[in-house]
Amino acid sequence: MKKKIDISEFLSKYTIYLVLVLMLLAGRLVTPNFLNWGNLTNVMRQVSVYCILAFGMTILIITGLIDLSMGSVMALSGYVACSLFVKTDSLFLALAAAVAISMICGLINGVSVAYLKLPPFIATMSMDLIARGAVYIYSNGQPIYQIGNFNKLSTSYIMGVVPTPAFVMLIIFLITLVLLRQTRLGRHFFAVGGNADAARASGINIERTKIKAYLISAVFVAVAGCLQMARINSALPDAAVGYHADAVAAAVVGGTAFGGGIGTASGTLVGGLIIGFLGNIMNLGGIQSYVQQVIRGLIIMGAVAWDIGSKSHKFQKKPVSELKSGNK
Repeated sequence: MKKKIDISEFLSKYTIYLVLVLMLLAGRLVTPNFLNWGNLTNVMRQVSVYCILAFGMTILIITGLIDLSMGSVMALSGYVACSLFVKTDSLFLALAAAVAISMICGLINGVSVAYLKLPPFIATMSMDLIARGAVYIYSNGQPIYQIGNFNKLSTSYIMGVVPTPAFVMLIIFLITLVLLRQTRLGRHFFAVGGNADAARASGINIERTKIKAYLISAVFVAVAGCLQMARINSALPDAAVGYHADAVAAAVVGGTAFGGGIGTASGTLVGGLIIGFLGNIMNLGGIQSYVQQVIRGLIIMGAVAWDIGSKSHKFQKKPVSELKSGNK
């Protein structure tokens, strides 16, 4: 007998890809220039930043965590990188400093959540304030408008075709994909986010796993911060405000369950592309930025509601005997 196709399961797996195709068609209808290489290149530079953040956010949400400080840590690490590059002309030193600063912030977040038992929301919201204050103190509130060749991180191309930010995004995507699918640490992330008590009972060090999730995400945040400063061709202490929301949106739209334990790198990539193309379509359509914020908020709300609704539907479909036994 042929296996019956579960429509709800099919939609949960492939709806996001259909949405991306419809998004591209909608963009083409809004303006004939939407699919021009120049516009697509600009979109990819912007989307790359969101997607890199979203890959880090995906790892965190899978582990049952969250990071509301991404935007501020981006600004801090990116500003310091630009500042050092202007002074030393060393890209290696600039990038290393950005990663180090971001990882320190990630370590503080991880320790606060894992050992001080602060809720991730409170710990990372506090770090958001700390990092934003730190970048204002370091910069004295002054932007750096002349960052020299640092902007080549955004304007250059790999093999003359692929924008460097898009190439970096692809590398981060592959790292996330392998990490979540093929490594022991990735399995630990899923286990901790799915059921922390069961994970501890199976011998997983919950505290270290959470700290590792924040540290890996912090590296991605530093990379995104440097790319963002290069993209805007200046170092701004007030850059990347609210970027964590776009990272959450890309991850959740991509199928990462907000309750933890479920998520994929490929889903987040598609989710990030949807968010990026949506923003580009709204810009080309002349929609005000304030309205765009409302739309992004509604997207996050709708994606989380869809996630909760689909879980509830699956729960209701389980046999009574399975529910009584406590199996999930």
